[in-house]
Amino acid sequence: MTVRHFTPEGMLQPVPYHHVAVGTGAKHVHVSGQIARQADGTPVAPDDLAGQVAQALRNTAIGLEGAGASFADVLRLTFYVTRWSPEKIGDFMAGVEAVAEEIGLRLPLPPASLIGVDYLFEPDVLVEVEATALLD
Repeated sequence: MTVRHFTPEGMLQPVPYHHVAVGTGAKHVHVSGQIARQADGTPVAPDDLAGQVAQALRNTAIGLEGAGASFADVLRLTFYVTRWSPEKIGDFMAGVEAVAEEIGLRLPLPPASLIGVDYLFEPDVLVEVEATALLD
């Protein structure tokens, strides 16, 4: 499987993700929305956006690994963040950067969308991460 991430000249730069991913492979992996919970359901980093982003990405890594994939195989990430406002980008990116090396998430990110929402799963959930990967 090959995934190539890039940002063509003429597209908005700099951004913390690549605009384009091209994947060649036959097996699609979709990891559902991961939140900042331990396997037993214990909340992680209540009221801490950076901490929740980091934990949700760790959980996403576990899902990818379970399917035989890694962040190197990810075509696209989607982040849902409650009560989003542009002032939160620093905390959001701090969470990404804090865990990137640990989970093998290269920066800039693969193509990604950050979508602001009113409410997720339960009131203490600030962020949810979904991933799509491609394997041979």
